[in-house]
Amino acid sequence: MKPHLPKTTGRRPRATRVLAASLALTATTFGVAGCDSAAAGTLEGSRLMLPVAGGTAVVDTASLAVNAHTDDGRQLVLSAPAGGGLGKPGPVTRTADGARWSYPAKGLKVTASSERGRLRIRLRADRDGSVDWPVTGTDRAASAVQLPRGEGLDIPVRDAFWNAGSEKGGLGGSTLDMGEALALPLWGYSMGGSGGSRGSGEPGRPGASASGGLGVSYLTPTDLGTSLRFTSTGGRLRTTAAHAFDAGEGTRDYDVSFSLTDGNPVAPAADYRSYLSQHGQLGSLRKKIEQNPANGKLLGAFHAYVWGDARTAAGVDKLKKLGVDRMWLGYDAGPDPMNAQAVRAAKKAGYLVGPYDTFANGQDPKTADSPTSAWPGRVFPDFCVRKADGTPETGFGNRGCYLSSRAFENAEPTKHYLADRTRSMVANGADSYFLDVDATGELFRDHGTGHEMTKAGDRANRLARMRRLSQHLVLGSEAAQSWANKVLAYDHGSGTPVDDGLWKLERDRKTWGGYYPEKAPGAFFKPVRLPRRMATAMYDPRYRAPLYETALHGSLVNVERWELSYEKLPAQKTTRALLAMLYNTPLNYALDGPTIAKNGPGLAALQKYFSPLHRAAGTEQLTSFRWLTGDRTVQRTVFGDGKLTVTANFGTKAVGGLPGGCVDAELAGDTQPRRLCPAQLNG
Repeated sequence: MKPHLPKTTGRRPRATRVLAASLALTATTFGVAGCDSAAAGTLEGSRLMLPVAGGTAVVDTASLAVNAHTDDGRQLVLSAPAGGGLGKPGPVTRTADGARWSYPAKGLKVTASSERGRLRIRLRADRDGSVDWPVTGTDRAASAVQLPRGEGLDIPVRDAFWNAGSEKGGLGGSTLDMGEALALPLWGYSMGGSGGSRGSGEPGRPGASASGGLGVSYLTPTDLGTSLRFTSTGGRLRTTAAHAFDAGEGTRDYDVSFSLTDGNPVAPAADYRSYLSQHGQLGSLRKKIEQNPANGKLLGAFHAYVWGDARTAAGVDKLKKLGVDRMWLGYDAGPDPMNAQAVRAAKKAGYLVGPYDTFANGQDPKTADSPTSAWPGRVFPDFCVRKADGTPETGFGNRGCYLSSRAFENAEPTKHYLADRTRSMVANGADSYFLDVDATGELFRDHGTGHEMTKAGDRANRLARMRRLSQHLVLGSEAAQSWANKVLAYDHGSGTPVDDGLWKLERDRKTWGGYYPEKAPGAFFKPVRLPRRMATAMYDPRYRAPLYETALHGSLVNVERWELSYEKLPAQKTTRALLAMLYNTPLNYALDGPTIAKNGPGLAALQKYFSPLHRAAGTEQLTSFRWLTGDRTVQRTVFGDGKLTVTANFGTKAVGGLPGGCVDAELAGDTQPRRLCPAQLNG
């Protein structure tokens, strides 16, 4: 019997309405408990009971173990006791919305409260130290863990591949820095089922369960100094967060929020989007377009770095004649950038165009191997980030040094190093800018005299300079962390769940390709076959979940890493095209003259399909994600109030009339779905 797929229509399904409410999350939906007289909860011995959306959280003040009783009578373990113990707790004092107490032996003061339907626990240390908590995934019903590595992963806790060690592509025994290795400061668990057959549920309001599922979301806004450790215990993935309290690093505070969810794989990200909105930290692409209309040219655009003839006016005209109506074109800062004539041609074609730049690297101007690393005066070495011992922090590829964002901010009012650099880079008329590194999680503690800073200070400095750039340019950066979403219009990198082995592979110039020939570097143009374990970790659609898009779609445009162009990984082309359409995110390319001639028709066909979908939904929220088959090979997303519905079949067999390797998209008002089968295209 042929499997049946639910009919896609422009009408908004009930469960989608529930999620839309969760993404808006006003006090009416998520703050009911906070307005109730019982918000302060009750205290019985060491058991502090606080209301949360969907049930009651129970905190053991003796150990920081956290359990939950749901409204429908189920019990969940949200955290086991803190690892290593906390010592004898001090007396518990009731507060208006919870309680506070201390652990004198650890120098910790704790407050627990019910806040907008979440359980919020804050730890403040009066001395340097650490805590291993929360300890998660210990509930026997835990079936899958959600992890925002790149776009996002949903991993069955019993999956053998992921339980293996990192040397085999898995997570067992690995530790991830929350502020650097993850795109969003969160993780989550689904409870019940096999972790692979939750296809009927859509992500509902935390605490609500449209399909009988349950889950938990963990948010750690104090991501600096926080890490997440994975262990394989009895063939099941468990996670333990750890926070380092360090006065010098400014990390003496630790903040964790717990929410009950319906167990959908993107529910933790929906919870985080609500958190960002509630705290004024969620950007809007619509507003960015209002402030700078050029941002609107991102809608419907694919992205490409251009080389050789592709960065000329004639190269731009070739793309236009192929029918490509929107593109973002970037170029490196080498000796042959796009000239003013090429930039004019690109803008006339409706394209965005901009240079690659970085403010992070400095070298001796006399010997610098890149113009982006050569600065005037004594920027090098005076602005180098200094370690505690006074030595400089070595820069890109062990060249030069990393430059201090604080040193630049101190100097900018009088020296204008950054403003002058930007002005020279866009003198050709470019209307976009790609600022490498600034939005990533790689932050620095600087001990340099006169420009000392913590990682939090580094982050603030970067935000300040990106905010200045975004006022006049369509700004992008690398692998954008969520804290940069308000200042960026696009990013290159957060779409890719990078396996650690990728960096070693890229250093293998024989296999990956080097930075030559200049007009078509092998690093960008040489096709590569990923090792199986790397392909599984990064691109197996059964493990993918659009966490980043659920949190930030409609705030900025998210693209894969700039060195992973669409043609670079031939074996993943169909999967990557389907993921792009399913997530409503652009594909990225590396183009030179011969590439346009060979692959241009295929690019044009893909972009022609994508453009109307992204123009309609690029500013909308991702309001629903679900699996339609038990093996997860058929997936569906909904954007906005049913404005766009996309169904992708990653399998090899037709399901419900949708062939394997194909995608159907339906805009509100369409009489029939729009179909794309990427493998059938040229190139």
